[in-house]
Amino acid sequence: MIKQDRLIQEFMELVQVDSETGHEAEIAALLKKKFTQLGLEVVEDDSQAKTGHGAGNLIVTWKGEGGAEAPKLLFTCHMDTVAPGKRIKPILGEDGWIRSDGTTILGSDDKAGLAVLLETIRVIKEQQLPHGQIQFVITVGEESGLLGARSMDPQHLDAELGFALDSNGEVGSIAVAAPTQAKIQMKIFGKSAHAGVNPEDGISAIQVASKAVSRMKLGRLDQETTANIGKFSGGGATNVVCDFVQLDAEARSIVQEKVDQQIAHMREALETTVREFGAQCEFRSEIVYPAFNFNENDPVVSLAKRAIERLGLSGRVFRSGGGSDANIFNGLGVPTVNLAIGYEDIHTTKERIRAEDMVKAAEMVLSIIQETVK
Repeated sequence: MIKQDRLIQEFMELVQVDSETGHEAEIAALLKKKFTQLGLEVVEDDSQAKTGHGAGNLIVTWKGEGGAEAPKLLFTCHMDTVAPGKRIKPILGEDGWIRSDGTTILGSDDKAGLAVLLETIRVIKEQQLPHGQIQFVITVGEESGLLGARSMDPQHLDAELGFALDSNGEVGSIAVAAPTQAKIQMKIFGKSAHAGVNPEDGISAIQVASKAVSRMKLGRLDQETTANIGKFSGGGATNVVCDFVQLDAEARSIVQEKVDQQIAHMREALETTVREFGAQCEFRSEIVYPAFNFNENDPVVSLAKRAIERLGLSGRVFRSGGGSDANIFNGLGVPTVNLAIGYEDIHTTKERIRAEDMVKAAEMVLSIIQETVK
């Protein structure tokens, strides 16, 4: 039922619309037009005023037809891409892989998901297949830290089970868990002095920061938890004792308590070191998004597995180490898993996706919808 040529043509059209994160106006307008032409109700929310991005999130609602008892479903993708994402030239090779010309990303993250959803809607309409209510939420700013989803008013949502189409991996795989993330900022204030004349009168913020970092547990802490210092900035001329350093860091875990413990550990390492050197510091942390963690008996997972396995695909479940809009929708009260759609080497100019995997992804979405109206 899925028409591969139409699906690929639509994907090619979407990726050629520039939409680097923060600049989503053109792709948002095109998507509004496409969903409206398909007869669906489209609302653009007010998140643009909060995010400063090129558009708001699109909330597309499709009333049920012949599936009155079906649970209300949510499917979500994001419309923005990473850089370099301007003037993308997609190429379908003889080997069946779609790539860019090598000067840009491809944009299958996440325009493959968008093309899959549009094709699924067309097939359901053409075949007059029954379905319950479905919402399609297309977000801005996912690549800027999930800004669009984080800015969304939960009153827009009307769904019981959610599925993000935004994971790498073999089509048919399901990300059933993903970590919460804490952003951490540490500032160290030392004391400047001439590095050659009277260095003993100064307090080197670089030395303090280095000692503090050496006391922190970083990297992979266990199978559920990681922490990292991403940026170390400060200092200037070599003849001046550095009086300021800033560290930008993060901590992640599928278990919130472990993130809290890691934040406390990093704060303690910093504050203890600062006291020893007679310096001062500021420590700030913010939970950017919540974790989610499902098992195979949870309704959102069991539905996906039944639908996927019916197609002869694996239905493999796994834990992701990264966040996505699925984290946000879980936090907003809609149980949501992230479905793999087959793209590879995302965020690089080597990004690629197989045409046949896009067909499988569309069949997967269609199967999930059909599974609810049996």
